[in-house]
Amino acid sequence: MTRFNKASLLAGTIMAGAMIATPAYAQDADTTETAAQEDNFIVVTGSRIQQRNVDTAAPVAVVEAEEFKLSGTVNVEQVLNTLPQVIPGTTAFSNNPGNGAATLNLRGLGSTRTLVLVNGRRWVSFDTNQVVDLNTIPQFLIESVDVVTGGASAVYGSDALAGVVNFRLKKVEGLEMGGQYSITERGDGARYQMYGAIGTSFDDGRGNATVYAEYFNRESIFQGDRAFSNFALGAESFGAPLQQFGSSTLPTARFNVPTSRTVAGTALPLAQGLVIDDAIFDQPGVGRPRAGDTYNYAPVNYLQIPQERYLLGGYADYEFSDGHRAYTEVTYVNNRVQQELAPTPVTGTYNVDIATVSPFLSPAIINELNILDQREEAVNAALVAAGSAPALPGLGVVSASIQRRVEETGSRNSLDERNAFRVLAGVTGSITDNLNYDAYYSYARTRNANVQSGNISRSAFQAGLDGTGTPINIFGYNTLTPGMVDAISIQAQNGDISTVEVASGTVSGFLGDFGWGGGDIGFAVGAEYRRVAAEFIPDTALSSGDVIGFNAGDATEGAYNVKEIFAELNVPIFETDGGQRLELTGAARYSDYSLDNVGSVWTYAGGAEFTVTDGVMLRGQYQRAVRAPNVAELFGGQAIGFPGAVDPCGNAAFIGANAGSAAICQAHGVPAGNVGNAAVVQLNAQIPALFGGNPNLGEETGTSWTAGIVLQPTFVPGLTITADYFNIEVEDFITVAGGSLQGLMNLCYSGGNATSVLCQPFIGIRNADGAITVDAPPLVSGINAAKQEVSGVDLQINYNTSLPFSLLTDTGSSRFDLNFNGTWTDKNDFTPVVGRPDVDVCAGQFGGNCGQPIASYKWASRFTWIDGPLTTTVRWRHLSGVDDADDSVDYAAFNGIERISAYDLIDLTFAFEASENVTVAFGVNNLFDTLPGSPTFNGIVVDNRPNSLLLGDNQEQANTYPSVYDVLGRDFFASVAFSF
Repeated sequence: MTRFNKASLLAGTIMAGAMIATPAYAQDADTTETAAQEDNFIVVTGSRIQQRNVDTAAPVAVVEAEEFKLSGTVNVEQVLNTLPQVIPGTTAFSNNPGNGAATLNLRGLGSTRTLVLVNGRRWVSFDTNQVVDLNTIPQFLIESVDVVTGGASAVYGSDALAGVVNFRLKKVEGLEMGGQYSITERGDGARYQMYGAIGTSFDDGRGNATVYAEYFNRESIFQGDRAFSNFALGAESFGAPLQQFGSSTLPTARFNVPTSRTVAGTALPLAQGLVIDDAIFDQPGVGRPRAGDTYNYAPVNYLQIPQERYLLGGYADYEFSDGHRAYTEVTYVNNRVQQELAPTPVTGTYNVDIATVSPFLSPAIINELNILDQREEAVNAALVAAGSAPALPGLGVVSASIQRRVEETGSRNSLDERNAFRVLAGVTGSITDNLNYDAYYSYARTRNANVQSGNISRSAFQAGLDGTGTPINIFGYNTLTPGMVDAISIQAQNGDISTVEVASGTVSGFLGDFGWGGGDIGFAVGAEYRRVAAEFIPDTALSSGDVIGFNAGDATEGAYNVKEIFAELNVPIFETDGGQRLELTGAARYSDYSLDNVGSVWTYAGGAEFTVTDGVMLRGQYQRAVRAPNVAELFGGQAIGFPGAVDPCGNAAFIGANAGSAAICQAHGVPAGNVGNAAVVQLNAQIPALFGGNPNLGEETGTSWTAGIVLQPTFVPGLTITADYFNIEVEDFITVAGGSLQGLMNLCYSGGNATSVLCQPFIGIRNADGAITVDAPPLVSGINAAKQEVSGVDLQINYNTSLPFSLLTDTGSSRFDLNFNGTWTDKNDFTPVVGRPDVDVCAGQFGGNCGQPIASYKWASRFTWIDGPLTTTVRWRHLSGVDDADDSVDYAAFNGIERISAYDLIDLTFAFEASENVTVAFGVNNLFDTLPGSPTFNGIVVDNRPNSLLLGDNQEQANTYPSVYDVLGRDFFASVAFSF
């Protein structure tokens, strides 16, 4: 039974590296670690060798179970994202972009490069990227979480370039049940959790079984529910400030037509001062110049996405013969997560039949359309005379660029329902007194059903304008009737299936000390087979591109397998009576992939630990790791995306700073007069692009090394200090050339050859004005061309001591605990294309190609006072300030900022043992209600907090980075736990 008592000073801590079990802290008698110590064997994350000591060459950060309880956290990513080794992945606040999952991203190297284990074995992936959704892990059963950063492929195989996160689940003896309720100070975003677990030993202790269940529900919060996110501070850099700032909706129906056509080198002007040339229809049928107005899409977007989860499972083991034990694990998760976006924006070029739309337009607009029709017929005639085919509709039909926010359909909603299960069976036991074996097979499968509402059919929308379908009136606010809405609306569905199979066998043990006096030599050898498969199954409407609203995409299907052999060695060299000790470790793995471009690869590692004297240990490790490309990277079907980007051809500052860029833009179809004119070349802050897999990808390779010191001074009892330098370099990094669409465009247009490999996606796709539109988006895919390097220092401090007073007991003493876990990030450099001088220096930066803020200094610390049955604890989370990484735009000129200042959050929790069987806890996170905010925007009060995090254009979503900076505000929780 785990309780908040004096012996639980380990509780609520983020432990120092490699000190998984330490004499300074008492452990409950039923924990796995203690049981292992009783047998004089411990298995430490990062090795398969059973060891007789807990020190390791690689630093291991350990998050104990009580950290989740004391922070009021149900979903595990919320605790792990506070670790300085972690850059947040997708979370409960990832609505757009987001996928309804919660992922883990060690060192900012990407979720695909972080290997997630449960009880030392691979867990369930959820999509074609083969990433683990942390929502599938039962938080209430977690005994500890071990975080090993740096490559670990030699021990665990592919995907461990950034490191390994291992969730250890506890065995239950008796009945444990409880629940938790959380709600913000503003009365929204409620979260409910109920759980129960029953465990027992049987047959005189030969067997043990645990079964468990959990229900979790999280309610939504909309961006409109917070002042800082109610108004989308976006697109200011492409035009005038937001229209009707202060209104949650905007009457919008934009209707754009080009002002000229070019035929055989001759410009044919259309009607001068054409009213319909970029018109907003505030009144039905009556247009006016757009004047830079943009739509406020923010209020109806989720700030916190809703979630409902059912989790069932169990695990058991039985000693069927002396020294031989069979074990099994079963897990099932049903997880429902929604995303919600503003109503569908219809964009693109459409043929408009003048007779069909005339009933909806004013006489002035109809006249302009007739003039346009005449001009287009003249263009066609000129083309025919030049020996070409007509390019424009003509004969009463005009070609127009439409941008219409279809608010009549309501918001777009995407519901993901993931059903995941995993089964595992294995056997372990002793061959001799010093030799053990372990073999198991596991199968995991996730099936996701994605249902989308609020989409528009592109073909039906076109038919409503060209006279071949139900006529639609798009010229004004709320002008579409229910019948028109039904005619153009379409529901869409996607499916995902992901499977992981593992068959693994290991023999480990000790070979004796060979008379060296250092202790027994430990070893492990084994073999493993893995098969991963995944598919993405869109419906016909999505795969055909007929859906507007959510991104369309082609089907994806692929699989591969790998056969591996591996070995580890742990060699104690010597140990003296004076306390000096030297131990060397080594590991190697040979992997044979079924992928032709990967084939056979080696990974290896070597490390050393040297105890200089009692309380002082030096350690270091070097590793070479490998990651094979995943199914999405290899076999991903083409899917359209709309990343935020600035078209260099519309960026006057970029053109001026890069000689030759204007010529490349013109060679790609941008009229000379439009080069550098964002109002014409780029009408929206997002640029459409097609993304797809590349079957010719090879493996990524990573090298990492760490060097550190562990101090436990005898003259300060209870103090442990560890400091470790780390350096991780990933080569042949798989990414879009340039790291993103923006990076690829910058590389292409910064000078050089207009027909180079980097420029191929942008040749022949621009419209007559030079803009990139959804009608012909560029096609980009990943290549093995980039490199990323991260380095820095991890510092952990743990201190506990007895205090000579007590307020609640007559013992006359209480206990104090200080835990600090911090990281200084010296380097986080991304080279988009090796061999070119372009390097994104991201340490201390945010935005641009760096994405999420990467603070130079990040720490999480906890101060705990335990007085009898009462535990009082304060947590302090800190991020240092970060600067804008994008030098191409001065965001401060567009209601944004160029620097996010340092950021601190304080949390307070009380836990009380009401009885031997009942523990209650309550607390408040973000005690001082620190939120993103700005005092005014164009003279209108937004919030009364200082302007520190409201980013304007330079944001991810909700005017900030909501997975990094708290968006809930002051947040209360209460929990109760029963144990019998």
